[in-house]
Amino acid sequence: MTAPSPYRVTVVCTGNICRSPMAEFLLRQRFDEAGLGEEVAIDSAGTHSYEVGNPADPRTLAVLARNGHTDWGGAEHVARKFERAWLDDVDLVLVADSGHLSELLPLCRTAGHRAKLRMFRSFDPEAERAGTLDMDDPWYGDDSSFEQTYAEILAAADGVVEFVRGELKTRHAQEAE
Repeated sequence: MTAPSPYRVTVVCTGNICRSPMAEFLLRQRFDEAGLGEEVAIDSAGTHSYEVGNPADPRTLAVLARNGHTDWGGAEHVARKFERAWLDDVDLVLVADSGHLSELLPLCRTAGHRAKLRMFRSFDPEAERAGTLDMDDPWYGDDSSFEQTYAEILAAADGVVEFVRGELKTRHAQEAE
């Protein structure tokens, strides 16, 4: 009997060097802490190719280090661009802002593909209530901008974990039938 394929989550921002890798690393840690690390595969990508091949922004890694996180993949991160074909394999695509959503929607060939796209901050009840689902790009700011991004990701991370936990329960129930 083969092991079931992992639930695949891809986080998307513009260049894949600031927001999406930060979210990838924090989600990877959260899923490990929740005991789901073996069942969930987290990665990230950008909507544009101008950072392809570059490492995570040093300020992204610095904010994680300042907040006591061990390396959850930052040293090995290489920026890449999201590809349309991934929509067939990924289960959930978390976008950092509405511009990314607008970039990815035309890549969707089916309603099922569109259903996989979600705003990252839609998993933060406060952001949802306030209607502030866009995550600001810290690239143009200073350390405080990266701290803000870190806080926004943390505020939504547990909601993402709980959503995926529910999806996994549904998947397991279907597999048992």
